[in-house]
This record gives sequence, structure tokens and C-alpha cells, in this order.
Amino acid sequence: MDGDERSPSQADPQRRARGAGLGLPADGPGSLAGFGPRIGAFLVDAIASALAAGAFTAPDLPGNWSLVTFAVITVVSLVWLGQTPGMRLFGFRLAHPRQGARLALWRAVVRTGLLILLVPALLVDADGRGLHDRISGTAVIRD
Repeated sequence: MDGDERSPSQADPQRRARGAGLGLPADGPGSLAGFGPRIGAFLVDAIASALAAGAFTAPDLPGNWSLVTFAVITVVSLVWLGQTPGMRLFGFRLAHPRQGARLALWRAVVRTGLLILLVPALLVDADGRGLHDRISGTAVIRD
């Protein structure tokens, strides 16, 4: 291997840590949550929402009612607690642009609406935040 080439496993000292652009630590509490565990938290919330909606639509499948349930549970829990049940289970919380402030309802609604569309959540920046987090000015961090 040439002296200028690096293997993919070697760390690039000039590559900034995830969350550095937001002033967040690279590791530990307050650092950005990883993509894989965030998917796990999303799945927990999605399954819980489908089960809750199914309780009202049984014996039929909940269909789109699970999206309504997902939206309500997500918005209410983000505004009230700063985390969804899935986030709590995985040890995450939503970081607000103003530390210590409660998340504004409009931020929770916009973030959740984009999350339901799914694609914006998959469009991540260098810090690892999805489009839904960038637009709402939030970030999912380790608690």
C-alpha cells in the first residue's frame, strides 16, 4: 500500500466526530444516538402504536389508524416527556435547541409528520441527524 493510502479501518484524524457541528460530545451521555439503535426505538414505537390501534379496530387490522396512533403517541410524549417510549427503552431523549426548555408543539408535529414519511429520516447529514431533526432543530441523543 502506498504511504498516502489508508485502509478503511484506519481512523481519519481530520474527520470530525458525529455531533461535533452541534457542540455535542463524541461519546457517552449527550452524544448523538447511533442510527441502528434509533431504528430499534422507532420499531418499538411503531409496534406499540399498531397494537394500540389494533385494540380499537379488532378484529380488523388497524390499517392507517396505526399511523394516527403513532403520531399522537409520538407528539404527546415528545412534548410532555422529551422522549418516546422507544427512546426511553433505548436510553435516548430528544435534545431541544434551547437547553432545559420543553419541545414546542409545532416542532413535535413537524418532526413526527416527516418521520411518518420515513424518507426524510433516512436523509442524514455529516452529524448523523435526519432531515426531520434538522428541520425541527432537534437531535436524538444518549441520555
